[in-house]
Amino acid sequence: MPSPPLIELRSVTVMRGDNIALRDINLTIGAGEHVAILGPNGCGKSTLIKTITRECYPLAREGSSVEILGQSLWNVFDLRSMLGIVSNDLMIQCTREITGFDVVLSGFFSSIGIWPNHHVTGEMRHKASEVLALLEAPHLAPKPVDEMSSGEARRVLIGRALVHGPRALLLDEPSTSLDLFAQHELRETIRKLAQSGIGILLVTHQLSDIIPEIDRVILMRGGQVVADGAKAGLLTAQSLKELFGVNVELAQRDGYYHLW
Repeated sequence: MPSPPLIELRSVTVMRGDNIALRDINLTIGAGEHVAILGPNGCGKSTLIKTITRECYPLAREGSSVEILGQSLWNVFDLRSMLGIVSNDLMIQCTREITGFDVVLSGFFSSIGIWPNHHVTGEMRHKASEVLALLEAPHLAPKPVDEMSSGEARRVLIGRALVHGPRALLLDEPSTSLDLFAQHELRETIRKLAQSGIGILLVTHQLSDIIPEIDRVILMRGGQVVADGAKAGLLTAQSLKELFGVNVELAQRDGYYHLW
């Protein structure tokens, strides 16, 4: 029997205040699939991720549903162990003087940092060390987050998302605030994870974030999916002009697309 999709949304509409952020979304993403969701700011990309992670809820309508791995009802803490999340919201919370190791460990508790009520086991510490080694970042374990570069902080947040061995990694605008060197390191890290078998769901408005391992692209505008298909067919100058509303030129090199 085939395994259920990682994510399946049917006729999903989400309100943010008085505004419709997502309108009648139908979307299926398979387990282990590498997908990019691309669109301008305000198109609904982040709301889509928050709907998947149960931070936003769709309007209750007949025929509307959100299923993760075939289930519509989840304990949010169990869900977070299946879907590792790296977002700018988490970056904003990393302001206290906590170490990189504590950030990674905190993935076990869905927190940022370790608190007195958390019971940290030796097995958890071992797993956190393994994850930092996988990310080639053991040197960040003792370093306070408020002394890290944006790229280093993003790396330990990826580690936080990986401690449970999730089925997929959800990356929301991962290259925001990173310089060119940090962007390159981040993309190499995501490529390594994709090649290891972890599904990648990347949300971005930066075309250059789309790593070569991503085969499928979903284009969003105005809270709707306007196109969904193979990367080679959708990433054209004409489709991106329509998506972003400006004339663009497009180039491809070493599996990456570049826009200007």
